[in-house]
Amino acid sequence: MFLNCHTYHSLRFGTLSIENLVAQAAAMGLRELALTDINTVSALYDFKKECEKHGIKPIAGIEIRENNRLLYIAIAREQSGLGEINRLLTHHNCQGIPLSLQAPDFSQVTIIYPMSNTPETLRPHEYIGVREQEVNRLIRREWQPHTGKMVVLQPVTFHTQTDYNLHRILRAIDGNTLISKLTGDDCCAQNETFRPLSELTHAFRRYPEIIANTRKILRESDFHFNYSAPKNKQYYTGNKEEDEKLLRKLAYEGLKKRYPQNDTEAYSRTERELQVISALNFSGYFLITWDIIQYSKSKGFMHVGRGSGANSIVSYCLGITDICPLELNLYFERFLNLNRNSPPDFDIDWSWQHRDTILEYIFDKYGRDHVAFCGTNVEFKYRSIFREIGKAFGLPKEELDALATRPLHTHDANSVVQRIHKYGNLLEKFPNQRSMHSCGILISEEPITNFSALEMPPKGFPIVQFDMHVAEEIGFEKFDILSQRGLGTINDCVKIIRKNQGINIDITDTALYKDETLANEFLSAGKTIGCFYIESPAMRGLLRRLKCDNYKTLIAASSIIRPGVAQSGMMREYIFRHNNPGKFEYFHPVFKEHLGDTYGIMVYQEDVIKIALHYGGVSADQGDILRRAMSGKTRSLKKLQEVKDHFFVCSRKRGHPEELSREVYRQIESFAGYSFCKAHSASYAVESYQSLYLKAYYPIEFMVAAINNGGGFYRTEVYVHECRMAGAAILNPCVNHSETETTVYGTEVFLGLQHIEKLENSLMVLIPEERKKGGPYTSLENFIRRVPIGTETLQTLIFTGAFRFTGKQKNELLIEARMLMVNFRPEHRFLSVFGEPPLSYQLPELKRSPYEDAFDEIDILGFPVSCSPFDLLKTRYRGSVMAADLLKYHKKQVKMLAYLISRKHVPTKRGTMFFGTWIDAEGEYFDTAHFPDNLKEYPFQGGGCYLLLGTVEVDFHFPTITIQKMAKMPFIPDPRYTSDPDRQYEVHRKINEDVSMTWRKPYPQEHEIGLPRMKMNN
Repeated sequence: MFLNCHTYHSLRFGTLSIENLVAQAAAMGLRELALTDINTVSALYDFKKECEKHGIKPIAGIEIRENNRLLYIAIAREQSGLGEINRLLTHHNCQGIPLSLQAPDFSQVTIIYPMSNTPETLRPHEYIGVREQEVNRLIRREWQPHTGKMVVLQPVTFHTQTDYNLHRILRAIDGNTLISKLTGDDCCAQNETFRPLSELTHAFRRYPEIIANTRKILRESDFHFNYSAPKNKQYYTGNKEEDEKLLRKLAYEGLKKRYPQNDTEAYSRTERELQVISALNFSGYFLITWDIIQYSKSKGFMHVGRGSGANSIVSYCLGITDICPLELNLYFERFLNLNRNSPPDFDIDWSWQHRDTILEYIFDKYGRDHVAFCGTNVEFKYRSIFREIGKAFGLPKEELDALATRPLHTHDANSVVQRIHKYGNLLEKFPNQRSMHSCGILISEEPITNFSALEMPPKGFPIVQFDMHVAEEIGFEKFDILSQRGLGTINDCVKIIRKNQGINIDITDTALYKDETLANEFLSAGKTIGCFYIESPAMRGLLRRLKCDNYKTLIAASSIIRPGVAQSGMMREYIFRHNNPGKFEYFHPVFKEHLGDTYGIMVYQEDVIKIALHYGGVSADQGDILRRAMSGKTRSLKKLQEVKDHFFVCSRKRGHPEELSREVYRQIESFAGYSFCKAHSASYAVESYQSLYLKAYYPIEFMVAAINNGGGFYRTEVYVHECRMAGAAILNPCVNHSETETTVYGTEVFLGLQHIEKLENSLMVLIPEERKKGGPYTSLENFIRRVPIGTETLQTLIFTGAFRFTGKQKNELLIEARMLMVNFRPEHRFLSVFGEPPLSYQLPELKRSPYEDAFDEIDILGFPVSCSPFDLLKTRYRGSVMAADLLKYHKKQVKMLAYLISRKHVPTKRGTMFFGTWIDAEGEYFDTAHFPDNLKEYPFQGGGCYLLLGTVEVDFHFPTITIQKMAKMPFIPDPRYTSDPDRQYEVHRKINEDVSMTWRKPYPQEHEIGLPRMKMNN
């Protein structure tokens, strides 16, 4: 009898989870249930599974609304009907086609109109829905002829009064209004719950035909869906045989190129993989990925194939990945195995500049009716919930800010705040809006609207209404099309080197850079700022602790820095064993045999499979099920318990003591969800080496490329500093030399116009374009005649030093600019570019402080260029010890003067501690640790220079200073405001620092790890 049920996927309307809705229906003994969320199918596939658990027949539908007005309820009589409804909504969502008051003439859809929107004539499968409170209206003459086309309409939106109150809060949030201003049309009716069937039938007792119609719809509607059938585009060529033939041909062609020595192991591995790929019907999936890569290469784009796909030698031979799985002993079962119910996915990175081009190709090649992004549900976030509910209750902004930012225990205890807390707890984990998955693309065999309506988010590519988990469960394999700035930096650097030095570099040739001597030296010294994935303070510290000087160690480092490995203590233990190979024993022979490269420590996701296989005796594919269950790839706690039990059963069969097996499982459990697969780490390491090679041999060009690609972990100032340390002369933007981006001529680096604060994008492009078209600007007047610019923007360019080619001081140029702009008429622009000499002015000699330029630069660029921050200090003291000498001062107290680069917050039991990264007056980096008790007395006070007093602790070749005292050192007053003392320290606040937060627990100390260093009894 319930044809109109909502879950909380009816965004900002419904209040029931899928499980709650179905459980209530089961408790009432219902045998059929229709889900009709508002304009979405987000919950439908999970709803079907939940219904089947309870023996309820699921019925699929959608409630069609426009601007909060209910138009009709559409119920699919079979799956094709769902596609009809989806296409209607897709045209509305993606093409802006208005929804009409009357439904289209559907083929396999039943339509139920509310009494408030009844068409003059009803088609055979169209009905009028009558609510219980509307039954009395049926005695009117205009309704009596229509009772044979009516059904019971009992919507379900909430369960309890608390749920109804929550519904009203959601409606207020959706309408950005107060709860007190909601009207009856804004909210559901107060009886939209599961009403007892006896009460419903009693209410309609005089109209048995209405009850019969309702039961007929429930009887004739069904949602049959095959979850296991593949939904992706099946064939690249058109049929399975041709796909397999083409894939085999391409794989063996690539095999000859990758292994020219007729490697028998490679041939054997390729053949085995091809057989598995064929058995799983994945040939088309590989070929579609290959096709995308071929297009990318034809455009000259760089890509990185990573993730579990890099375990495959077929992927390597097709050019999808560049990681040799034989060299690194990579398990193909990590990527594909015959017992793997859910499909794998390829993770492929492109430069952020090229990703949209790749996406356009995919949508155009495979059809916009067959391609969409995965959706994702953006939930109400813990802190924002308080702000949203508080607004609905009418709290002022100050109180909203306090609720959203202050700890819970400091909130007021009044009744309104208590209600906000109450409903905030209920709203947590509710979906708030749908968004686009960052990278997951679906390419379907059937029109994708057979499965979902599409929506068009602001980014301009359509999305399905379900998330990646649902996509995988219903048989889709997503293609992960990602972007990153590291590839943009590498690609641009190669172009800059070609332009600046005339040298062509094939950066895709791994023989050029992998394990290259100078790159390895930079790696072990932590000279990696600007390099992909290995530039953060934590990673540079790890590289130095490991004295990492080769590709394989870097692969391990890329994984052990991950939160799970580090948090479990395995990172710390790996560092110890790497530096002390003679001071530990393998606690079981299996760990020595199969994890010898990593000192018996599980570092990669594949290690879970290895240990499960060789210690526990489970099969490789069962080991992968264990890995997936522990990494959260399955949403089933029951499945996790099953694989755990299976591991212990297999271990007992092998005769292993229970205590030993528990320790092995503890190690698996402690990190499996957060480590990288080895192939993923290897892919990252390759890209890191590409960056390292370019930084080592072409440092200026590399840092310019890093600046132009938005840097990475640090702010622009840090990359500019690196560029200067590499020997570049850093010059302010200049209208006659600068482009939009930063440019290099020889060793002179001109900062790009994009770094000038508040300069319009159009001017950044126009200034260099006009220069190329009409020649260099010859004077300030010449520039004004050629470029449409306002007085304020022109002054900004002058303060930046962009007209220094004139040889005039800034204050002289400012006076000249004002005189020119007062008399200049825009209609005279371009009329006298040629022929007329610039006007000359006689100005008095104007004096200027040598440090005024530095303060102009801080004001406009965010950092000084013409001098160092140390030059602006009142003190001439530069510290008693320099960063380069810290290794000599282990356990000794040092006093240093340093410029703050970044700080990271890490929570501890005693409060938040910080880790700082600094440069000294020689430009070298070092790190500090600040404990909570110390920070109370000596806190950070923003960006700038600090005097530091602390004790040096050298931990495996890496020095850190534990700070005891710290004081921010004053800069000189701003010389531009000598007559205005109130403004002399205003610009100092613009000096930046990089602040990063983490909510992880502190990494365990050696005594807290508990990883056995001695052999355990068998």
